[in-house]
Amino acid sequence: MNKLTTDAAFREAVQGDGITVVVFKTTWCADCHYIDPFMPDVEQQYGGKISFYEIDRDELPDLCSELNILGIPSFIAFRNGKELIRYVNKLRKTREEIEQFLDRAVQVADALPQG
Repeated sequence: MNKLTTDAAFREAVQGDGITVVVFKTTWCADCHYIDPFMPDVEQQYGGKISFYEIDRDELPDLCSELNILGIPSFIAFRNGKELIRYVNKLRKTREEIEQFLDRAVQVADALPQG
């Protein structure tokens, strides 16, 4: 997963007409580390459909405040710079739940007009 370290890099990453999912994490979050072993497989599974990026919430606090990132890990899907859907809760996220979110992100993107 490519890591974004500046506001500008984030804004550029989410501008495309493809689906971009940004995962907001921190180094100290146990639930963030829990997803690390299976996320490369999930990325590969959705290759060609979704681009994945990671942001450390502690490195970009102003951006995360602007995006109202409260819980971590948080998943937000974007297309054309606009938020499509987000997956945030206080519980540990399983691979199945993350895949359900990604499937839903694809459905939402498909339902909206391109451009």
